[in-house]
Amino acid sequence: MTTPSPEQIQRYGELCQLIARHNDLYHVSDSPEISDADFDTLVRELRALEAEFSQFNDTTSPTKSVAPIAHTTFDPVKHRVPMTSLDNAMDPVELQAWGDRVTKILGNDSVQYVCELKIDGLAMSIRYEQGVLVQAATRGDGQVGEDVTANVATISSVPHTISGQLLTPVPEVLEIRGEVYMSTAAFQKFRTEKEAENAQRISDGKQPVAVPVNPRNAGAGSLRQKDSRITGARELSLWVYQLGEVIGGPEFSSHHETMEYVKGLGLPVNPEIRVVSSLDEVFEFCKYWQTNRHDLGYEIDGVAVKVDNLSQRETLGFTSRAPRWAIAFKFPPEERNTVLQDIGVSIGRTGRATPFAVLDPVFVGGSTVSMATLHNRDQVALKDLRVGDTVVVRKAGDVIPEVVGPVLSLRPVGAVAWTFPAVCPCPMGSALVKQDDVADTKCVEPSCPFQRDQRIMYFASRTGMDIEGLGERTVFALSDAGLVSDVGDLYSLSVEQLLTLDGFAELSATNLVVAIRGSATRPLPKLLTALGIKNLGPAASESLSRVFGTLDKIIESTPEQLAQVDGVGDVIAQSISSWFAQKENIDIIRKLRTAGVDFGNVIVSTAKQTLVGKAVVVTGTLENYSRQSAQSAITDRGGKSPGSVSAKTFAVVVGDGAGASKLTSAQELQIPILDQEGFEYLLETGNLPPVQ
Repeated sequence: MTTPSPEQIQRYGELCQLIARHNDLYHVSDSPEISDADFDTLVRELRALEAEFSQFNDTTSPTKSVAPIAHTTFDPVKHRVPMTSLDNAMDPVELQAWGDRVTKILGNDSVQYVCELKIDGLAMSIRYEQGVLVQAATRGDGQVGEDVTANVATISSVPHTISGQLLTPVPEVLEIRGEVYMSTAAFQKFRTEKEAENAQRISDGKQPVAVPVNPRNAGAGSLRQKDSRITGARELSLWVYQLGEVIGGPEFSSHHETMEYVKGLGLPVNPEIRVVSSLDEVFEFCKYWQTNRHDLGYEIDGVAVKVDNLSQRETLGFTSRAPRWAIAFKFPPEERNTVLQDIGVSIGRTGRATPFAVLDPVFVGGSTVSMATLHNRDQVALKDLRVGDTVVVRKAGDVIPEVVGPVLSLRPVGAVAWTFPAVCPCPMGSALVKQDDVADTKCVEPSCPFQRDQRIMYFASRTGMDIEGLGERTVFALSDAGLVSDVGDLYSLSVEQLLTLDGFAELSATNLVVAIRGSATRPLPKLLTALGIKNLGPAASESLSRVFGTLDKIIESTPEQLAQVDGVGDVIAQSISSWFAQKENIDIIRKLRTAGVDFGNVIVSTAKQTLVGKAVVVTGTLENYSRQSAQSAITDRGGKSPGSVSAKTFAVVVGDGAGASKLTSAQELQIPILDQEGFEYLLETGNLPPVQ
């Protein structure tokens, strides 16, 4: 038998204490100090030690229990059927290993799986007797939870009474298990209210209060209010995923039959449930929702995978803390904790001064993050961020990393509130000014070198002229050497000049010159966008190009003429006219003209303009179109293809894996929903297909 080293024995004790403490903070106090991903890492480290050394296989280990004993604020409730949690699979390899264990135990029996979204909320048991809601309790430690009946009764999606189905009376006892959660819309509303409260507190000279950093924490805190009226105002919701104790109910052979029965009773069952016949299909389901998780109106952190057949579940049984017939496939974390090392300020192309966080590097949202936006000075104050804080960092997919807020319980002694600097960090040291009616603080010196460099980088970006090889480091080198003072100077650069800079050889210098000169033929909408005119984005640039045809005609037009273009309006029109009225900008245009930049390259669609004035939203995957080509098919015909559904939407085109939130919005607003055949009819005629 292998004997653990003194260091391993010490680490085992540390892990037990850490996990017990963080379990209590999460389940009892609703004030976690570490992210779910960091907690999972601790648990997996402890399990690895227990697997290696039998001496550590103690029944009191936190790996053998579900959660802490229930809080004393609420009366205890003993669960008649224990509420176990699920083991986790962190990657496809671990999910496959679970599937292999299931098939090994079941032998030659074929297995069907049920895939359900893993809602990031609070597990709840709700008990009905003779069809009347009599009790609601949290999971607690799996054996004993907390009585939160009065608070759960305020949730609009939880019926107070249920009735039986046709020929099937309501069970004498029906206990449902589900997840209470706060929707993303309700959470944003709640955070906005809290931040407004903090703004008032700061104005009154008081310290701001902690603001929940995610919907899970906000929902759990809302559910444990002593005053149920507060809970009712927080707009919580419920999804049911399992049955607990049932007396006098019908017999079922599968889980999906159970959920159909529950749905028939009027209880909320998540619509994104799939029954599949192989682990390959399970993988596809998990992969799809990992990519599309933000199409939902609520937070998910993975997929719950369950064996569908109930008799097979009996065969598989349970471990000391979790069923063998189910596992949670966890998505990569989108929130992690790290230390805020410093707060800096960056200056954008319009002079906007944006604070940013310098962080201890942390892996989150699929990449390592060492910097994150702090938006503006007001947000730093409202979140009460201080250098040295342990902070929650969020990165969802390709979204820019953001510091959500501090973990106040871990704030170091002596940490002081951050003060926004009064001068620009550039060598000129010009003043930073905040106007009373806007959140932005700006550098007021137009010749600020930081603004100049950002304007050049924006011009060369993919949004603008898409000049390959002209990145941040090269722009800094060019401006520091005095070779470029504005975007018009780019087109006069030579290979010989570039060779004077560090890092350039003959080939790289030649490639950059070729890339810059090749960008001179970009379409007019790209050029217009690249100029960096305030408020003018790609969509309005496209509309202006289509109407006026050349840059010269846009320059010559009055604000009133520009404002008449669809998607432009008075604000953008005034910004355009003001920009071209400045001498330094006309000098840039003159340089671009001399360099041969095309001022009239407008690609005109030959498609029939059947969708002029119509907004068509595309969601899901169509057989003959990518998402981009479907949107292009709409805009080529004069229509718009926004990313969200509104009352102005003409139709919603639905493909495989369509986003549930867009479908729900379309149904609520009674907007026509089209399949691919209907979409092609719409493109051809501009009309909705006839009702069959």
